[in-house]
Amino acid sequence: MRISDIRGTVQLATQATAGVTRIVESVHQSVWDKLGVPGGRTAGTTRGVTAAVFRLVNTISQLTGKSVGTVIAVLETVFEPGGDKVERSPRGETFLSVLNGVLGDRLVEDKNPFAIPMSFRYAGQALNSMAPGSVPANAGKVVLLIHGLCMTDLHQHARLKNYASETGEVLATALGYCPVYLRYNSGLHISRNGQELSVRLEQLFRDWPGQIEELSVVAHSMGGLLIRSALWQAQTEGMQWPQAVKNIVFLGTPHHGAPLEKAGNWLDIFLENMPYTKPFAALGQLRSAGITDLRYGNLLDEDWTGHDRFGMNPDVRRIVPLPESVNCYTVAATRSEKRGILSDHLVGDGLVPLRSALGLHDEKQRALAFKDSSQLIVYRTGHLGLLNSPGVNQKVIEWLSGETLR
Repeated sequence: MRISDIRGTVQLATQATAGVTRIVESVHQSVWDKLGVPGGRTAGTTRGVTAAVFRLVNTISQLTGKSVGTVIAVLETVFEPGGDKVERSPRGETFLSVLNGVLGDRLVEDKNPFAIPMSFRYAGQALNSMAPGSVPANAGKVVLLIHGLCMTDLHQHARLKNYASETGEVLATALGYCPVYLRYNSGLHISRNGQELSVRLEQLFRDWPGQIEELSVVAHSMGGLLIRSALWQAQTEGMQWPQAVKNIVFLGTPHHGAPLEKAGNWLDIFLENMPYTKPFAALGQLRSAGITDLRYGNLLDEDWTGHDRFGMNPDVRRIVPLPESVNCYTVAATRSEKRGILSDHLVGDGLVPLRSALGLHDEKQRALAFKDSSQLIVYRTGHLGLLNSPGVNQKVIEWLSGETLR
């Protein structure tokens, strides 16, 4: 455990104490409101002795957190000056990926050391920390593998106990690709991650030993939205790397959103409109910008700018078609044995409905034009079951070895 991890934990604990105190005070005042007892100047606050007690608890927690954080920061500079280069254990990285998925935008806003910076990884190491020459000089074909929400690149290796080979290794062996993995904070807006990815890919192309002649992408879940966002923004900015993109394979990508986030939105509205549950709406609204983007599948800043992301908003996304001159393929999974109304519209792989993963939409202009030969439906399979699946890997090899454009 890094010293910076202790500092991050203290910061989170301090914020949690303050948050719980606010909720308790708000519930307290909700009861007083029903009895006709006035509250404080701000909605959801009490007055008198009760208010003084809540203020005292909050002040003590803030002062304690700030003092401890300052001491730990000093220790960090003395004993761990290169802490950002110290690799965490796989279990620690997995915990952080979940934390970032749920609270990643707040971690960045609060400058919490738990916030995951975006990085490319090769052979288990960050590319920016590797010695020159670590990547093969003749690696002209690159496959970029992108994970989904609350995940890390390590999840793409974690299922090897069930499957013979990891997708990146399979493509390296079968088709000669150099596998590069993306690690990112999945709690940030997809559009913001897309913008950063587009810039980093441009830099990667400049720094790569030799020349990247072909870039293929295998993206799981939210990762598919991320690469679509990055491509759109890069093409708008006139960047060079999109010209090398040949194939994109989407694995269980919620192109038109996921029911779980839509249900969360309904829960927000319900809690907000009940007097005794309204204070608890704050708990549901802790979820990150990355999660709320999954309600409809937001790709661009304009899809969410100016809107209350916890409000009951219509689908106002800008229509973003599949990129031209790129072979686009999609793999959708369902836990059932055959297609049906429930599996297509609701159940799907447990998180993403079949229609969303296949790019289908009731509004014709929003539907994504995947060819029939560019689609694969996997039955009796869950969302994570798409990772490193032998059957899926074989289909990906078949697709990426072809020459026919979408």
